[in-house]
Amino acid sequence: MFKKVLVANRGEIAVRILRACEERGLATVAVYSDADRNALHVRYADEAYNIGPAPSRESYLRIDKLLEVARKAGAEAIHPGYGFLSENEDFAEACEAEGIAFIGPPASAIRSMGDKVEARRSMMAAGVPVVPGTPEGLRDDEAVAVATQIGYPLLIKAAAGGGGKGMRTVRRPEDLISSLDAARREAKNAFGDDTVYMEKLVENARHIEIQILADQHGNVIHLGERECSIQRRHQKLIEEAPSVAVSDELRARMGAIAVRAAQSVKYVNAGTFEFLLDRDGNFYFLEMNTRLQVEHPVTEMVTGVDIVKEMIAIASGRKLRWKQEDIRPRGWAIECRITAEDPFNNFMPSGGRVVTLSEPTGPGVRVESGIYEGFEVSLYYDPMIAKLIVWGETRPEAILRMRRALREYKIGGIKTSIPFHQQIMDSTRFMWGTFDTTFLEQRFALQATEKPENKEIAAIVATLLLHESERRALTVRQSADAGTSIWKRASRWGGLRV
Repeated sequence: MFKKVLVANRGEIAVRILRACEERGLATVAVYSDADRNALHVRYADEAYNIGPAPSRESYLRIDKLLEVARKAGAEAIHPGYGFLSENEDFAEACEAEGIAFIGPPASAIRSMGDKVEARRSMMAAGVPVVPGTPEGLRDDEAVAVATQIGYPLLIKAAAGGGGKGMRTVRRPEDLISSLDAARREAKNAFGDDTVYMEKLVENARHIEIQILADQHGNVIHLGERECSIQRRHQKLIEEAPSVAVSDELRARMGAIAVRAAQSVKYVNAGTFEFLLDRDGNFYFLEMNTRLQVEHPVTEMVTGVDIVKEMIAIASGRKLRWKQEDIRPRGWAIECRITAEDPFNNFMPSGGRVVTLSEPTGPGVRVESGIYEGFEVSLYYDPMIAKLIVWGETRPEAILRMRRALREYKIGGIKTSIPFHQQIMDSTRFMWGTFDTTFLEQRFALQATEKPENKEIAAIVATLLLHESERRALTVRQSADAGTSIWKRASRWGGLRV
């Protein structure tokens, strides 16, 4: 095991990793920009080093500065967190050249799975179902011909992209060329690469992802699925584990395919396979995230596996402590991403000083935060400032707990997404699980002034769902005791399936 780890990130994820290192008995090194001099992760680490001005390209994205700090501090390993350089193959290779362990996958895996077109080829070769699509870099005339063959609607995607950048939906042939031009420009600005490709748009689909862990000795397991369909402009806002749309049989199939796919590219460490799930239960490979995911806590809450600690152990050469049969998820977890944005003003970023802060507590509540009272929220970086995660025996209980925790969460001085999450938790569609990736765009409207009776109705529905879930769970237990077959038909999650 390493003795000292450098965390090449900031905010709540840096604090999360630093805590895992401390529990492992490891010394820690933080890095910070001029804007983050007083950040929480700087205060938490054993050592902290300035790496440059506020813009990330001059600080958190400077491989040379990060390696210089690692050498100076004597760090034997670097954890990149997510974002910034977490999926940068050059960073992974540079760490290897310096004899510093990169707590993540090898550069070869980042390279093969980081390029979406190359990843599609690899997955097709491994027998993983993929959405019908095109090669990258087609000329306009070629794109028009292929688009006609695939059929509309289409999705244009940046080959080197992510986070919704360089992505356009095309429903009519006459919009194809202008959409291609717009996607290329955005991809060039965001990633320095204007290469795009096209996929058939799977409508009314859910976004389901499978978490995997793989060690250096050929052992690979999956930790079940996460539901990530509540999105705004292709950015996830709420995640949960498990998913109301995934049966035990489907979970086993998707998990087995994710394990096989990871083995096919000799993947090592934590990774996530993202799929689109249609209404008929068909699923298609979307992409692989070769890093720790923002939403990893929901998987930790239902499985009991500390993914960050496992990443550190794997990078140090240890074998996985878990076999597939050891992974027996229990209960339901939901995560809300708390961002410094104004949901009533088109989610405009809201920087400034945090004047007051009161975080929720109590059974089944977990807060991962990068702020404190008096902290100055910068506009230089991603607006996510915290994550609120809850766990319950059932999905209805988790929803009720999240509603309670959101009411307790008070952040003064800046605008946050908390009111948005409160209205989602009060949505009967969300409660019943009848949503897909278009939910926010087509079936949800944020109310500037919510009517009191709406909250009362939502509370009644949530309570009824909880009572129904508990009744079903009791029936299942009684039937199991009596030796009937209903136990086999019931969900082992104890949640309400709709």
